[in-house]
Amino acid sequence: MLTSSRNHFYWMNFGIPLACAALVFLMFDMTRIDIAFSNLLFDPVAQIFPLDKVHFFEKLTHKWARIIPNWTAEIALIGAMLSFVWPLINTSKHPRLGGFLERSKAAPVLRFANEHRRDFLFVVFAFAICTGVIHFLKAHTSVYCPIETTLYGGKLPHVEWYNNFQLFREAGDGRCWPGGHASGGFTMLALYFVARRYRWRYSKALMYGALLLGFVYGTTRVLQGWHYMSHTFWAGIFVWLACLLTALPFYGRALLEMPVLQKAEAPTAEPLIGSQSSKPDAPPSCS
Repeated sequence: MLTSSRNHFYWMNFGIPLACAALVFLMFDMTRIDIAFSNLLFDPVAQIFPLDKVHFFEKLTHKWARIIPNWTAEIALIGAMLSFVWPLINTSKHPRLGGFLERSKAAPVLRFANEHRRDFLFVVFAFAICTGVIHFLKAHTSVYCPIETTLYGGKLPHVEWYNNFQLFREAGDGRCWPGGHASGGFTMLALYFVARRYRWRYSKALMYGALLLGFVYGTTRVLQGWHYMSHTFWAGIFVWLACLLTALPFYGRALLEMPVLQKAEAPTAEPLIGSQSSKPDAPPSCS
């Protein structure tokens, strides 16, 4: 039973993404589907992608789009730092300070941050690792964006990522593969793993929302000629694997594979970093 559960977990979380990677490689990287789709969006007479010249669309998709993942990362970083503050405050020795923190409503915030330290740290690490993976791949494949290539009025050659890949050094100046904007949306998948830790029954909705956000971010850049569609798929695959490989040491497979809670079930709290139980352990029974 345990082996079956473990195999199911690894198939769902590793097997399916790797199968998707093989499918994307065969369908997009080994064919001209990417180029054919971008051709539909390109104006050959004016030699432009029309949506690339719409300033409002540029702000909406390039600047404002980053607000959600950026704010999430900032909140997680602040929460992680605050999580170390409450254990340093000895309210028994400093009752005035404790009273002030309670009156100012700061104490509940500090206690919450302390109780959820592991979650805040996980989100910080997951975001950082995802960003590092995407930037590594961009630098070590040196793929130029469609709008920069000779296919669409640019001056640089169109080259596939696997033709340029260099493991130990940067491959060139191109920074287009995988999709950076799409990866920003996909990094919200880190919250899905936090929800799975608590067996939240709406965790899948959170996962679908993060996937939708990543695809929206990526597709808008495709419409502007700054990415091919496959760049979005690759970004999603790499970010999922990075989040998963970060979640495993933080939470453990056994916790992540537990079924979500139903309405009638009460959550079973796992011991949290930095928190102390208010009740002593019960003595073992002598039955």
